[in-house]
Amino acid sequence: MYDVTTLHFEAKDEDKLRKVGMSKERRVDPQIQVGLLVDPAGFPLELHMFEGNKAETTTIIPVLQAFQARHGITDLVVVADAGMLSANNLNAIEDPGFKFIVGSRLTKAPYDLQEHFDTKGNRFTNGQVLESTRVMGTGKNARERRIVYQWSAKRFARDNRNINLMERKALAVAEGKSPMKKVRFLKVSGAEKELDEKVIERARMLAGLKGYVTNMLVDSVPATLVISAYHDLWQVEASFRMTKSDLRARPIFHREKDSIDAHLTVVFAALAIGRHLQELSGVPLKRLITDLKAIRSAKVLINGQVLTFAAQVPEGLEEVLTKLRGGY
Repeated sequence: MYDVTTLHFEAKDEDKLRKVGMSKERRVDPQIQVGLLVDPAGFPLELHMFEGNKAETTTIIPVLQAFQARHGITDLVVVADAGMLSANNLNAIEDPGFKFIVGSRLTKAPYDLQEHFDTKGNRFTNGQVLESTRVMGTGKNARERRIVYQWSAKRFARDNRNINLMERKALAVAEGKSPMKKVRFLKVSGAEKELDEKVIERARMLAGLKGYVTNMLVDSVPATLVISAYHDLWQVEASFRMTKSDLRARPIFHREKDSIDAHLTVVFAALAIGRHLQELSGVPLKRLITDLKAIRSAKVLINGQVLTFAAQVPEGLEEVLTKLRGGY
């Protein structure tokens, strides 16, 4: 599982590494990008830092190549979100022999699924899965890719709610009730502003659908397994949250590249230990840290005699300690 996040710095000026870029924290400070590769359970495998303004799609290949070289891996399936989706990127992942599952943007969905829309309109059953193929890339880089789609009633309700909200915003701008700004579903032609009905209709047609691109064959990996593997991508996001909050990866006050690298190395090691402890105990890392901090023993020297005060273990933590240490 692979994803990218950003870490900002309390600094005024950019340098070769810390640069202003597209911030996931919506900040305008200099930042770096961090690419994290984890296993399906969220255990960290590889971490790399990149310039703050580097395109996300160009980060995945160096991370995979480093992991491959370090461990001699040849058979690997990488899962990433739609931000990694580009024809050249997928080719670069495939050429060394890697497999991939990547979130698909829905821009081509009406054409991929034309037969379904022609015969059944936009009617789907909850959980319905459809298969398609699409040629991605141009010229010698063009390759046919397998596309898996799934329709979800829950996603349909959420998508329609968002579409209605964006339609109301566009209508308010078109009617002059809101100031002019870039809004989806708004069509501007000279001084004329109106709703883009075709775009709205198309958005409603796609409501509830989620797409996945893979180079794994239908015979070897069923669509349900492709979808299930992609859903495990939340483990990377969970690791990022643990890193940023529980393990205090930010803010970073270092300036030199080596110091920043050392900081991230410590965080990476702490994440690995935290994930391991979390798996052993079944307790979230934040709660584990808070609960275990209260357990302390002491040795006190009084008149030449050492007195030992055993730690008082709160009720309920004995089982956790047994799992972590094989007994207390």
